[in-house]
Order: sequence, then structure tokens, then C-alpha cells
Amino acid sequence: MLTPLAVAALAMLVESPMHPYEMYQLMLHRREDGIVKLRPGSLYHTIARLERDGLAVAAGTDREGNRPERTTYAITDTGRAALAERVAGMLEEPADEYPEFPLGLSEASILTAEHTVELLATRAVHLRAQLTLLDLARTKVITKGVPEKFWIDIDYRRDLIQAQIDWIERLSNRITTGDLPW
Repeated sequence: MLTPLAVAALAMLVESPMHPYEMYQLMLHRREDGIVKLRPGSLYHTIARLERDGLAVAAGTDREGNRPERTTYAITDTGRAALAERVAGMLEEPADEYPEFPLGLSEASILTAEHTVELLATRAVHLRAQLTLLDLARTKVITKGVPEKFWIDIDYRRDLIQAQIDWIERLSNRITTGDLPW
């Protein structure tokens, strides 16, 4: 099964052949580091595994100035099929995911009401900062004319974050007013 980083890398190669550093920079530019764990070393390792498994192939090398030679990779037909199958599965079937926030909420009763509300307010500040970054990313891709089908995840993530902020504010209000006895 393809890892999330492998899915993201193969999707980059669907757009055009490129070298891993270019992929890394493009993923950062598109804020994909918010949906996959993105580290240069992990990406290079993932590309090597994709090549080994016949899902990507070295398409050439180039050199700019004194920089080291860079290998450009392209997706294979097998890679396209594996990517399409994995993406279809991701869209169709909910996965068991274990985010920390629900666990923190389930154990928040060990804290005082005041401390819990304070921590939730801090979380909301961080979430609003993420909204700002997503809004900037959205503006950039629109300005560059990137087709929306390539960045629909930005709106999805933005809506989820906004829903979380709204929920946190309602919960904090209930705790503060005593509507939710703590």
C-alpha cells in the first residue's frame, strides 16, 4: 500500500517529471506539509522505493552550475494505476485515524475548568494562524491560475479548522457559563 508521502510524490509526477527537491519545494509551496509528513530525506527515500517498485522511473539527469547532478523522475503506467487505486480507496473508505485532540478532550476532566478553557483558547489562536496560512495558500494558487481540482484540499482543511474553532468556542462558553458542569 502506498504511504501518504508516496501518494503525494506520485501525484506530483502525474503533473510532470521532476526531481525530488523540486517536488519538496512545490509541496511546501502548496502547504502539503499540512496533510503529509514531509521531510527531504523521507521524500528521497520514498522516491527510491517508488523506483524500486516500478512505480516511478529515472527520466534523466541535469546539473545547474556547481550544484550536484539531479535525477528527474517520471511516473510509470503501473505507478498511475497504483496511485489511482490508492486515491480511490482514500476517498471511498473512512480510515481509522488517531488524532491527539479527541484523546486530550476525553481526558480534559483531570484539569480545572479555567485551565481547560485557557488551553482551548490557545488552541483556537493556533488554529486561526493555520486558517491565515491556508487563506494565503489559496490566494497564491488562484493568482497563479492553478486549476481548483489541484487544491480542493485547502478548502476542505480550512472548513475543518473553522468547524473546530466554532466547536471549541461553544465548548469553552458552556464550561465558562456552567452549562457544562466541570
